[in-house]
Amino acid sequence: MKFLCIYKPAKPEGTPPNQKEMEEMGKLIEEGMKSGWLLSTEGCLPSALGARVRLSNGKITVTDGPDAGRAFPLSDDLVHIGRGADNQVVLSDGALAEHQASIVRRQGRYAIYSPAAAAVQ
Repeated sequence: MKFLCIYKPAKPEGTPPNQKEMEEMGKLIEEGMKSGWLLSTEGCLPSALGARVRLSNGKITVTDGPDAGRAFPLSDDLVHIGRGADNQVVLSDGALAEHQASIVRRQGRYAIYSPAAAAVQ
């Protein structure tokens, strides 16, 4: 199982990390690879190309696209998202897969997981 962690600094999109940030990330990656908890590092497309949602108070709210304004509670520890009717969060955006991603809650924190590398953009 792979998890996707997204870091969005308080900078305009497309601004590259500075040298200090690169060094700190390099150390973290090296530590993770040596310890075995990090298997790979990969990139994503710019967030401007993806659906935008906001996580607040245990629910996600779609902030743009055909489902803008819809809110979905994250009451379970595992919530599936996509166009398919068997998902807990069903979205109508034709660009999404039947099963786009899952949100996992552990110890009060959330992570997003996608079964296909190209599904989370």
